[in-house]
Amino acid sequence: MPATLSTIAYVGATILFILSLGGLSNPETSRRGNLYGMIGMAIAVLATLLGPRVTPSGYAWIVGALAVGAAIGVYAARVVKMTQMPELVALMHSLVGLAAVLVGFANYIDPEASGAFEGAEKTIHELEIYIGILIGAVTFSGSIIAFGKLSAKISGKPVLLPARHWMNLAGLAVVIWCGGLFISSQSLAQGMAPLVIMTAIALLFGVHMVMAIGGADMPVVVSMLNSYSGWAAAATGFMLSNDLLIVTGALVGSSGAILSYIMCRAMNRSIFSVILGGFGGEAGAEASPMAQAAQKKIKSASVEDVAFMLENSRKMIIVPGYG
Repeated sequence: MPATLSTIAYVGATILFILSLGGLSNPETSRRGNLYGMIGMAIAVLATLLGPRVTPSGYAWIVGALAVGAAIGVYAARVVKMTQMPELVALMHSLVGLAAVLVGFANYIDPEASGAFEGAEKTIHELEIYIGILIGAVTFSGSIIAFGKLSAKISGKPVLLPARHWMNLAGLAVVIWCGGLFISSQSLAQGMAPLVIMTAIALLFGVHMVMAIGGADMPVVVSMLNSYSGWAAAATGFMLSNDLLIVTGALVGSSGAILSYIMCRAMNRSIFSVILGGFGGEAGAEASPMAQAAQKKIKSASVEDVAFMLENSRKMIIVPGYG
């Protein structure tokens, strides 16, 4: 497939992804939105397979990976219950983060990928690798902990380490310092050490960030990790010069961030607490006025009273919970 035709296919897939997000925002059009997303992903995969950048020797690896992924997806769709969807989503986010980390390291190690840039282009490319691995590592470890908490494999109680904010600040300083060493490195061996150190710190930060959050607040965390996975995919797109990955990652990242902000406002919380791992452990946080009013109106009722109210009701609304 010529590069021009591949680009047109990517544009079509991008439009379908946007329509998918619009459809999924309304329960009445959610099926249609899901269908748009499936068609868009199929077009994107076919355009990539038939594109000029895939060599004949790589088809076996790609088809094998697609077969394994499809088998796991079909199995999960048949086995996982709807009440387990949040933990499945968290697990999927971890795979996106892991993919970003692996692609980043492979892109840095591959001499054909890294050796094609010089001067400012080389610096920008290394910065893309560094940021992509950083976001991917945080997403991977944080999503694994979120999956453990949602599936009750890890205690839902927040684990608040002493001086945790100072630890976050120190970790950020080391990450910036390692970034300077990585970009200024002159050889693969010289740049690998700061890259590995940064990856280890990012993995620890992801664990620390989610462990500090209570299990009841996991929906906000899953939404934020969804945003992280989108930005990790966008960074991977910059590394691979793939326009579709960049656009799709930006769509997922921005929509996840907006959803997290809306959820935090509804719960009277700060979105920065989610990012820095302080959410759910603020002792002085007050509930929103709406939540306080709802708590005052709650009262117990007998089975007979409930049956009487249902019998005389003309309309009834069932509001399902999350997780």
